[in-house]
Amino acid sequence: MILGFAMVIFGIATGDGGFALLPNFIDGPSIIITIGGSLMGVLASNKLSFMGTGFKSIALSMKEPSYDPAAMISNIINLSNVARKEGLLALEEAASEIEDTFLKKGIMLIVDGTDPELVRGILETDLTCTEDRHKQVFAFWEKWAELGPAWGMIGTLIGLVNMLKNLEDASTIGPNMAVALLTTLYGSLIANWLCNPTATKLKLNHADEMIIKQIIVEGLLSIQAGENPHVIEEKLKTFIKPTDRDVLGGGGTAGGGEE
Repeated sequence: MILGFAMVIFGIATGDGGFALLPNFIDGPSIIITIGGSLMGVLASNKLSFMGTGFKSIALSMKEPSYDPAAMISNIINLSNVARKEGLLALEEAASEIEDTFLKKGIMLIVDGTDPELVRGILETDLTCTEDRHKQVFAFWEKWAELGPAWGMIGTLIGLVNMLKNLEDASTIGPNMAVALLTTLYGSLIANWLCNPTATKLKLNHADEMIIKQIIVEGLLSIQAGENPHVIEEKLKTFIKPTDRDVLGGGGTAGGGEE
């Protein structure tokens, strides 16, 4: 995102005037029409209480989450070895050292003797609710990406109307044309520099998170069913790319790997 903005600045600065041209691309009315109008549209499309959550999610798109399916499979295999040797109740102590709240939740359900179908139902409901929350965030950015260019076009029409209304006054043609063109530019930047890349990155992070959680669900249910650690490992390998499966060792042990 920062690199994209730098490319825009570079494109402007390559003109004969260099960086002195930058003020030409800043226009108050254009900003108010495009950014203000599109944000009001987003506000009208969402609950007011959600707006803060939507804006904060941009920070998540700039981070590289440490989702490592191979490492999670390794953790599951280690837990299966503990359960195989010491029983399911021994997993409660192992859970105290686990930071992943979803994994810990599943382990405690198993330790409490919850029926396997109920365990699956609870964990999959958690997955569904997480996905619904994430989709609401995706929709926030996609709606803004949709409205940005639309309000840019509205600003263009406003600028053209003002220009055509005052053609006899040559001094107004330039400012009105600037509003007409800059609103289109701002709308395009909103969609293609900010909103669409943010939504796409959040979706990629979401997909990685869902894979991790699906590994957890299947792994814990396999542990509860008393399956062999090697069988569990082979089952969970199907969730990761074939090129990453070789990093997992045999015999119930696993190492790290790329996502």
